Amino acid sequence: MARSFFKSQRSLEQWLADYAVSHQHPINKKIHWLCVPIIFTCIAGMSVSFSVWFTLILSALVLLFYIRLSAPLFLAMGIFMLFCFALITLLPVGFKFWAALFVLAWIGQFIGHKLEGKKPSFFEDLQFLLIGPAWLAASLMGHNIQPAE
Repeated sequence: MARSFFKSQRSLEQWLADYAVSHQHPINKKIHWLCVPIIFTCIAGMSVSFSVWFTLILSALVLLFYIRLSAPLFLAMGIFMLFCFALITLLPVGFKFWAALFVLAWIGQFIGHKLEGKKPSFFEDLQFLLIGPAWLAASLMGHNIQPAE
């Protein structure tokens, strides 16, 4: 399982195009722009609450996934992760806060997909859980992401 996780045959462009198929509705897009970074930060916050070492290992694995797809994406996601950890360090909250916010953000995501009329991409492939943040980063980096046909 871990081998296939890191050895996907899809390019970054293919991942983004496939992800974009179920993220075309303007309200769903806005919800994702808000909720995806929140979910990512909440996972990091819950992870740090559990173990700093576990968080470092998990972060390294996530960054390995991104470097395989693109060096600029790896850099962008590395910077984003640093911002997440800075926020986690500055906020005097614990696991329960991050878990509650995580649940609320996922409720938002599912509302967005209800409006979209399409199920979340990760139902097809769990790797899409890492493509959501990449989709946002790629958009910020100027990628013109068109849905796959």
